[in-house]
Order: sequence, then C-alpha cells, then structure tokens
Amino acid sequence: MLTGARLVYNITMTDNNVHDSNHVKMVTVYASSSAALKPVYYDAARRVGEILASAGKSIIYGAGGGGLMGSMADGALSKNGKVYGVVPEFLQDLELTHRGLTGLKIVKEMRIRKQLMLEESQAVVTLPGGSGTYEELFEALTMKRLGQWVGPIILVNTNGFYNGLLAFLKHSIDECFMGSSHLKMWSVVDEPEQVLEAIEKSHAWDSDALQFANVTTTNA
Repeated sequence: MLTGARLVYNITMTDNNVHDSNHVKMVTVYASSSAALKPVYYDAARRVGEILASAGKSIIYGAGGGGLMGSMADGALSKNGKVYGVVPEFLQDLELTHRGLTGLKIVKEMRIRKQLMLEESQAVVTLPGGSGTYEELFEALTMKRLGQWVGPIILVNTNGFYNGLLAFLKHSIDECFMGSSHLKMWSVVDEPEQVLEAIEKSHAWDSDALQFANVTTTNA
C-alpha cells in the first residue's frame, strides 16, 4: 500500500494560465536505446540534439549513452548544449549511461524518472522508440489531456515510424474514446529541422482541459 505518495507536475503557464510555447527553456526527449536500428534513425536523433542545443534549449532525457538517446545527446553536446539525464539505479549498466552529460540524477525507480523528466520541462519531443518510449509518450499525453501538464508534444516521424500509431490515435477519436479536441494535444513532423517551428506553433493548451477530458455526446 502506498502511503503519502504524490506525483506533482510543475505546470509552466502564463498569467492567463495558458502555456507559452515561446518561452520553452527545457525540452524532454523520449527515445529508443536500441543499437540495432537503421542509420536514418540515428542521424535524425543526432540532428534533433544539434537543433535543440543550437536554439538554446536545454534537454532532459533518460541518460542513455547508446541508441537514439546517445545519438541525440551527442548531437546536443557537440553544439555545447546542456543535457541532463535521469536514470534508475537498475538501468545504469543496461542503458550504458552517457558519461559526458551536463548533469545526471540517479533515482530509485522508473516512475520517479518519468516524473522528473516531465516536470522539469516545458515541451516534449518524442523520437522513435519501443514500449518504454510509448509509455513515456502516453503519460505525457494523459497528463496533458487532464490539464496537469500543458506543453507542446512533438512526434518526430522519422521514416514514417509513427504512421501506425497516429492512425490508431485517430481511430480512438473516431470511436469516441477520445474527443476531437484531443487531436490538438500533439504535433507531428517528418524532419528534425521542423521541430522548433512545431513547438512554436503548437496549439494553446491550459489547465481547463480537465473540463473536456471526459468524452461526451457534446464534445466527441
């Protein structure tokens, strides 16, 4: 039984309680740790890191030194970017924690890792990944749907990787498990060079989203 457990997200908002995408300072990046991917994925991940760092955005991610996580971090660090990692104790060796990060937090469990990665940032960029990346992405989407975190969520659809997932999300809306307004929770880009513009042009979102989180016949 959990006693006194509480997850708190620091929602970045303007005085009008609306997220200001022009003042994104820290970006959370979700990405795969796989070392068996096609080169196109590693290239895109590195470019994402380079682009975010060149724009003066700090990055927080899962601390991996390999896979897309490592490529992204290497790209950012090559442009003198600030890259912070969060890793659970038990994953330090499995994901080969990056040794050149600006800062590293070692935590006890995955849920704390996910919480810190999200609460410290004002935007999420999701690169291709597996079940861990999906879990992180859907937690961010859920918190945004509930108005508990309101930043832009960008999917980098390298090589059409997320086409199937995007079709499934649209299917969820068509079947009224999500409302049509929830389509505005995320943006999709094909190339890393489109990420910054997607962040800037993301749909306004605020804590009032809780009022239409539940789908009814009037907001489906």
